[in-house]
Amino acid sequence: MAAEPLDAYSQIVTGVAAELTPKVASLRVSQAGRPGESLGSAVVFTGDGFLLTNAHVVGRATGGVALFSDGTSAPFTVVGADPLSDLAVVRAGGAAPHPADLGEADELKVGQLVVAVGSPLGLAGSVTAGVVSALGRSLPTRSGAAVRLIEDVIQTDASLNPGNSGGALADARARVVGINTAVAGIGLGLAVPINATTRKIISTLMQDGRVRRAFLGIVSSPTPLPSWLRQRAASKDGLRVADLVAGGPAERAGLRRGDILVAAAGKPVTAAQDLQRLMFAEAIGQPLEITVLRNGALVDVIAMPSELAAA
Repeated sequence: MAAEPLDAYSQIVTGVAAELTPKVASLRVSQAGRPGESLGSAVVFTGDGFLLTNAHVVGRATGGVALFSDGTSAPFTVVGADPLSDLAVVRAGGAAPHPADLGEADELKVGQLVVAVGSPLGLAGSVTAGVVSALGRSLPTRSGAAVRLIEDVIQTDASLNPGNSGGALADARARVVGINTAVAGIGLGLAVPINATTRKIISTLMQDGRVRRAFLGIVSSPTPLPSWLRQRAASKDGLRVADLVAGGPAERAGLRRGDILVAAAGKPVTAAQDLQRLMFAEAIGQPLEITVLRNGALVDVIAMPSELAAA
């Protein structure tokens, strides 16, 4: 009896899986001062052995072993990590698979099909599919007493298995649009987007091994602006302040929960990425003018971004 042809949805998912599974490695990372190994995934993104993963996967390690789906393995060294974006670059010694194509997360739409490909627990080819359920979110994370914010994450209902952190989130054309970073709850996954900002982070990690980052200490989410303000602000949306890092630059500047950020450095703020683009080394310790909507009125505040300390 002939097998029935796959439906269109299954064809897309199986095609993405076939394309990306060989390009997603399982990382075994030896953490200094800790017994055993941590496990995660990583995506080959250059032809000379650079892989992209999460900063929290590599932690403070300097290297480990990458295992590929064809049964080969290679030692890797950690090139650099950026806790704010939860991105890290490692480089495998010896031959590595052909690299995955990096896409553009800024083109994603809510409801769009995405496929998560990881290599958890050393088992190649964990594949789940779902849709983009939200864009432009901020994720607060904690490591001991240190608090950091991962900005502009992609939220998806594609289930993530243990060890999938650092794996690929891909569109229907098998282009990597995000790096899976966390399981936020039942049926909920988060991914760091691949876009102009994170490409700059990746490039800096490859060149310098670290990214000097400024931060404000804001947890935010997009929100519509009132009609009277849209034309004046040249934007339909702003960023509502949901929470503030205690003692952070934003709180010290007088920002409050419930404020709606309209502009920063004279430019409209419609998504977390608009702030993130400003938060590189040149912003550290420099005055940053922020316009917010508060109680129906526009208020200007001056914040002084500080350097993000290593966790």
